[in-house]
Amino acid sequence: MKEKPEQDTDLFRQALEGVTPLPPPDRITPNPKPRKFTASAAPSPAIPDTLSDHGAGDVAITEFLHNGLNRMTLRDLRRGRWKIEDELDLHGLTNDDARKLLVEFLHQATQRGLRCVNIIHGKGWRSEGRDGILKVNTRHWLTQHPGVLAFCEAPVNAGGGGAVRVLLKAMS
Repeated sequence: MKEKPEQDTDLFRQALEGVTPLPPPDRITPNPKPRKFTASAAPSPAIPDTLSDHGAGDVAITEFLHNGLNRMTLRDLRRGRWKIEDELDLHGLTNDDARKLLVEFLHQATQRGLRCVNIIHGKGWRSEGRDGILKVNTRHWLTQHPGVLAFCEAPVNAGGGGAVRVLLKAMS
């Protein structure tokens, strides 16, 4: 015969009589949120914008690995070996504005010695069966940038198909 929920609660409380709760842990949170990138008021004229839309196509590539790098690098990036150090959100921007902001962001990230960044571009569901133009172009631009070693889609809990994790070259 099954006991009533009130009886279960009473039995549980009786069993815990005299037990002292553990003190709360004094640990630091291991993975703080990456800081959000904020563009400077005026883009620097010294940063060349050499990225092109030509040849992007209609379908976004899901991953990229620079020639000469081991496939294990891409696997490690996908598995989160590198901590995300900064993030850029391109939602709602025009194609030109997104490209300019991406160039500035990547330039500043490499100047600061960052190795892994997250770029959110969105999925572009309103594109009638094709990938969104910003998604396609952002990934195409990343393949052209000299500071990008590899990228892959972010995990589902970090944006999925609407974001990419990017591994940058180390400052020499």
